[in-house]
Amino acid sequence: MHHDMQAEAKICLDCHATCVATIAHCLEHGGKHADAAHIRIMMDCAQICLTCADFMLRGSDHAHHLCKECAEICRACEASCRAVADGDAMDLTCAEACKACAESCSRMAA
Repeated sequence: MHHDMQAEAKICLDCHATCVATIAHCLEHGGKHADAAHIRIMMDCAQICLTCADFMLRGSDHAHHLCKECAEICRACEASCRAVADGDAMDLTCAEACKACAESCSRMAA
């Protein structure tokens, strides 16, 4: 596997892990952090990142298709995290992980 592909997959896996941890944090925090739409986009993001990394790691010819979708979902998740953050470090960390993954996946989809 190409080194760049491994690096890109790691960014997806990091985003997955950050989203999962942030979901737990937001559910505990409550209020707008636990809003169903916010939790749902983080769940979507976590899942697509994991799936995308899996496709990249095994060298699937279809990885670039998933990368395009992953970038779109990551951008939506980043926006949602920033919208509820109110200075909350965990939400901001998730937003930054989503931004990095969206940029990475956009490169892979090109």
